[in-house]
Amino acid sequence: MFTMCRFDEEYAYIFCGLEEERDIKMNDELILVDSQDRVIGYGEKLEVHQKELLHRAFSIFIFDRTDQTMLIQKRAAGKYHSGGLWTNACCSHPRKGETMETCLSERVKEELGLKVQFHIVDPKTDGLFTEERNAIYSCGSFIYLARFDGLSEHEIDHVFLYCPLAHTFAKEDFVCNPEEIEDSRWVTMDELDKWMAASPEEFTAWFGKALELVRKRMGQRKYV
Repeated sequence: MFTMCRFDEEYAYIFCGLEEERDIKMNDELILVDSQDRVIGYGEKLEVHQKELLHRAFSIFIFDRTDQTMLIQKRAAGKYHSGGLWTNACCSHPRKGETMETCLSERVKEELGLKVQFHIVDPKTDGLFTEERNAIYSCGSFIYLARFDGLSEHEIDHVFLYCPLAHTFAKEDFVCNPEEIEDSRWVTMDELDKWMAASPEEFTAWFGKALELVRKRMGQRKYV
């Protein structure tokens, strides 16, 4: 059964000013990298996506351990690419001068209304599902190139998994920003598998590969 996070008007203040910020965000300086993720410079967001410049990005997956469901979102129709497609809970780019932990925390607040100060944990050394409240697990990274009507995504996508502790977590805590998210659903892995197999065109270009890394980190079977 699908359940959604809120779009309540009483929480609209969280996202006030986003219309004015949209043009500013397109002028944000993103981090340009080489194939080894070494910083080689910076570029304005629009230009980077027009010229297929390789840049640093991230994808956050959110998994509820209690009922074994994952949060996915449908990108708002007005997004500069991939509008109306389903993807992971939050995806964006670190900006010039931002640490990865800072930008992960800021973007989930901007898109999902979630206030958390993430601490990145590497399960290879620290194990998966620690009891640390703000832990977000690194799942690896991959490079991809996808083109969309004059724009592109050429990214090293760093993938992260957030599994909130049961006693600190409620689905009602998530308040979706309508400028970023048109719809959202909590789905089981089996539901997601069937959906992706039946309608792969309904998902973003990066979602399948990012999901593979999350599954590998969780010890689940690889999605094909």
